[in-house]
Amino acid sequence: MANGLYLTLLAGPVVAVPVPKPVTDALTSVEITTSSDRSGFQLTFTLANNSVLQTLFLLAAGSPIPMLRVILLVTFGGIPQVVMDGVIQHHEIAPDAMRGSSKLVITGQDLSGMMDLINMTGFPYPAMTPDLRVLTMLAKYAAFGIVPVVIPVPAPDVEVPVEKIPMQEGTDLHYIRKLAEEVGYVFYVDPGPAPGTSTAYWGPSMRYGVPQPALNANMDSWTNVESLNFRFEKQSSVMPVAYIQDPTTKAIIPVPSSVTPFSPPLGLVIPPQQKIEMLEDTSNKPVGTTLMRLWAKAVETGDVVTGDGTLDVQRYGAILKARSLVGVRGAGVGFDGLHYVDSTTHTIEAGQYKQSFTLKRNGLIANIPLVPAMPY
Repeated sequence: MANGLYLTLLAGPVVAVPVPKPVTDALTSVEITTSSDRSGFQLTFTLANNSVLQTLFLLAAGSPIPMLRVILLVTFGGIPQVVMDGVIQHHEIAPDAMRGSSKLVITGQDLSGMMDLINMTGFPYPAMTPDLRVLTMLAKYAAFGIVPVVIPVPAPDVEVPVEKIPMQEGTDLHYIRKLAEEVGYVFYVDPGPAPGTSTAYWGPSMRYGVPQPALNANMDSWTNVESLNFRFEKQSSVMPVAYIQDPTTKAIIPVPSSVTPFSPPLGLVIPPQQKIEMLEDTSNKPVGTTLMRLWAKAVETGDVVTGDGTLDVQRYGAILKARSLVGVRGAGVGFDGLHYVDSTTHTIEAGQYKQSFTLKRNGLIANIPLVPAMPY
């Protein structure tokens, strides 16, 4: 492990505990991918024929234990941080005849993978708004340390039970994501802050808050990224239009949406939308539902700036987190300023800890006078 960086691996059914030293010694690389709606991990071990890993992982797949939980902590600067809390989903062994050993690759998903096991189609939710339905589904996973954070929808439509009762479609995870998509929200499970706990967030994409330490490019000794490239794609911006029917006159009224409360401008210049897209099957829907679909489409197509880069965590001085803001300096007038970290990929091997990342923004030119090097 790199100097000042320590990796701790915990595993077990429901409650994860530190693994034996032979397991830690056999771990050669870790890859963790975090995006806007899901996270996954891949652990690679060297596997000898008499290794204890044969018992800890391979036999667990055929035992009464339904799932094996894995928690990864990285201690950097003396502060432990939970970078993954998930469940194992796949094992793969690659024998190496030349070296006389094998490679065990374990792949898994964050704790949202547990919500995708049982089909609950037809479960009723009478007179419940989408946010109450999500809270009801997430309550089942409290035993795994999952704490729900559910933001109420701004324009809910409550259906009268004598007319219609909402029914669940598919697994909990499928239905939660479907409800989020309909109202322009996101859903993800964020590990930590304490080992064994996670936050299940259902709400708008959080594009505000305290930014992380700035990413510096082309700044001599201040440079803390290995690569950083930006592209501007204004053609991807779409203005959605929906039809709303007036309940009294039955007249059809087209309603466009160029702004949304879910995605505040991070740039000073917001380019006009290049395309107009008519949403289908909206005139017979309640007004609240139609407005939420309009905002969801505007959020989905609003980002016109995309940045891709890589960094060394030790040189950057912190672990870059996805789903939050970060400042950029030295990239030019058009791209300096605050950006939203859409996804990160952690690659941890002996002696190094690197990250690749993708940034998103809905405008050009910084809308703040100064990008701070460190958080406020």
